[in-house]
Amino acid sequence: MYDFHVHSTYSDGDFLRKMVRAAESAGLEGVGVSDHCNAASRERMAHMREVYGFNLDITYERRRAAIERLRDAVDLEIYDAVEMDYDPRDVDEIRTFLETADFDYAIGSVHEVDGQNVQVSSNYVDLSEGERDEVVATYFDRLVSLIESELFDVAAHVDLIERTTPLRGRATTDQYRRVARAFENSRTIPEINAGRALTDEEVVHPDPEFLEILRDHDVSVTIGTDSHRSFEIGNRVDFLEEFLDRRDLDPVRPPALEG
Repeated sequence: MYDFHVHSTYSDGDFLRKMVRAAESAGLEGVGVSDHCNAASRERMAHMREVYGFNLDITYERRRAAIERLRDAVDLEIYDAVEMDYDPRDVDEIRTFLETADFDYAIGSVHEVDGQNVQVSSNYVDLSEGERDEVVATYFDRLVSLIESELFDVAAHVDLIERTTPLRGRATTDQYRRVARAFENSRTIPEINAGRALTDEEVVHPDPEFLEILRDHDVSVTIGTDSHRSFEIGNRVDFLEEFLDRRDLDPVRPPALEG
């Protein structure tokens, strides 16, 4: 059992050592530390990096040295990864950074549409039904663009909008099929993400219908707990083990690790 998606204090998680020790205690064979990063040069994104400290583009070498030390101290594989915010305007900056940093693998995520975080319900409560549908459509446009860019090994939480009450349930079968076709023709694969599975919302990514469509298209999946706190890892690992067994899923490693 592996977990290819956890965070540390190099973005918005617990101390790196604490996260790795929790992964070891959960009985994992390997854990991927994939801290948030944004490589955009636009002024707004530079401001967001300053406010939230998502500066892995500056600190990745320091984190890499820490990972190397931890590899000698624990009985599991530790992967040096990244979760990059994706915007099609930033493709050149993302590509340059990923080629320079040479992570073990890269995760891509769509977190924003038109400058608004799609996980924040208050951004959408005052919109009309049609406007909400347009946000969902734009989200999937961005996701397909991410997949087709071939920049990433993994696409994270591929229906992130399901976390957001005003946007939940608005995705269409046609949108799911379009994404599945994009994965079918790409090296990028989706993840089974347990980041909201054990909350009151009980959201697992992808949605059951979406997951079945991915299976219809013979799209491989990988797994990640998306843990930001050390205490989350064990329970989410247990959940994923049961989920994979119940769904008869055999996840794979991110493609870069298969070489």
